[in-house]
Amino acid sequence: MAMKIRLARGGSKKRPHYSVVAADSRMPRDGRFIEKLGTYNPLLPKDSEDRVKLNMERVQYWLDHGAQPTDRVSRFLEAAGVLEKKERANLKKGTPGKAAQERAAAKAEKEAAASEEAAAE
Repeated sequence: MAMKIRLARGGSKKRPHYSVVAADSRMPRDGRFIEKLGTYNPLLPKDSEDRVKLNMERVQYWLDHGAQPTDRVSRFLEAAGVLEKKERANLKKGTPGKAAQERAAAKAEKEAAASEEAAAE
């Protein structure tokens, strides 16, 4: 059985609240899980100690039994010192899209033409 440590969403519309659960990877996100390991409340400030609560003994148990944490849960575990920090690289994150690059090129050409015109006068 492929186990995951992941978030299960609760709360009402626009007021999310997540449970950190150990679940079979084939089950739905908010469906059946084996054990609740903690909670995550993204509405609380980042420095609040109630934002992420985890039962570290049980998390370590599931990690030892081969459960794979999702990306968000692995970030929580890295912050808690349970997992080593992974190298993450999103090389395209900071680059503008195609249309924005075209607009920037057009603007640069227009400014270059205006500066040449001003230098000729």
